[in-house]
Amino acid sequence: MAQEISAPKTKIGRLPRNIWAVSLTSFFMDISSEMVLNILPLFLANVLGIRTSLIGLIEGIAEATSSLLKVFSGWLSDRLKGRKWIAVVGYGLSAISKPFFYFASTWEAVAAIRWTDRVGKGVRTAPRDALVADSVEPEVRGLAFGVQRAADTAGALLGILIAAGVVWWAQSNQVALGAETFRTVVLISIIPGVLAVLSLAIGAKDVPLKNRGEAPRLAFRSLGKPFMVFMIIVGIFDIGNSSDAFLVLRAQERGLSTLGILLMLAAFNLVYTLLSAPAGSFSDRIGRRKVIIGGWLVYSAIYFGFAFAQQAWHVVVFYILYGVYYGLAFGTTKAMVADLVPEALRGTAYGTYNAILGILDFPASLIAGILWQGVGHWQGFGASAPFFFGALMSILAAILMMLWKPASSETQNI
Repeated sequence: MAQEISAPKTKIGRLPRNIWAVSLTSFFMDISSEMVLNILPLFLANVLGIRTSLIGLIEGIAEATSSLLKVFSGWLSDRLKGRKWIAVVGYGLSAISKPFFYFASTWEAVAAIRWTDRVGKGVRTAPRDALVADSVEPEVRGLAFGVQRAADTAGALLGILIAAGVVWWAQSNQVALGAETFRTVVLISIIPGVLAVLSLAIGAKDVPLKNRGEAPRLAFRSLGKPFMVFMIIVGIFDIGNSSDAFLVLRAQERGLSTLGILLMLAAFNLVYTLLSAPAGSFSDRIGRRKVIIGGWLVYSAIYFGFAFAQQAWHVVVFYILYGVYYGLAFGTTKAMVADLVPEALRGTAYGTYNAILGILDFPASLIAGILWQGVGHWQGFGASAPFFFGALMSILAAILMMLWKPASSETQNI
């Protein structure tokens, strides 16, 4: 039986099966991913002795690697009018790749595994987001994305706590991460990765589109001017939004131990989890733009805080508050994508959205690494520089979003 689309008066307890299946998948995959990826920069820096500029290069290329796949997988889900199995393949590829971190002993090996994992993300992200948007009415779209993000972040919280437990057991308050500790975390991460794939494969169903029409061609102009303007503004913000790996390195640079970093990340994810669903529901009532602008201004204030941080506890406080930005803006921005494009083009729109941000992650992370430690004989501006840059770019994006007055053909929630 086809998945039924929920009525406009849907409450959180009555969200359709697809939302819960996707949310459960996100929960398990983030347990697996966050256990490993949050300490991966520490493994690169502490065990392999890699500079931040190279870490930025690895992170940037990892995201850029998945970018074109996000466009094509989203477009393919529109063309086939099916989201689920494309997403399952993507989650499966990420789950298969992570165990290979156990054997990695060079930065080249780490980079190859990281890039393979991002290919999986590139395949799954746009079809998954389109499936969420297809499964609910516009009036509760923000809530649906908020719930999915809350589950995703709750998984991240649990994954970080598991990693913290391993670090505490293996090396207590030692500042530098040990190689064996990292490999133990990798082994444990395999189980939730497999459960993530099974949750989506068994629990979700494709939703027949109300307006099927002809199979779309891959033409970005068909997404419309409002969507393109939206992407320009979001892109300006994203060029200053470098990989969170630099926040982890900033915490260690200020003297925080590996265990302390993991507990800090756990607190951040708790804030993110608690705010995501209420913020999504709030955007259904007052409009997406206002919530996004608020999130970006919070981001700016927090990045200034990271720049001026003098002690480890300063970084801890600002990183916990960083969860407020994510809770307000991340799911809300994804909900707004569906507000701006026709139903039949959602997969292409989400693919384009994620691809553009993925492409920009490369220069954003590379710029951050160079600003921090330079390149070649130049030593850079120091640890504060990338955070000043990110704060200023977020202010610019917030101003542009305030000035932009989009019109929507489907909902007044913008």
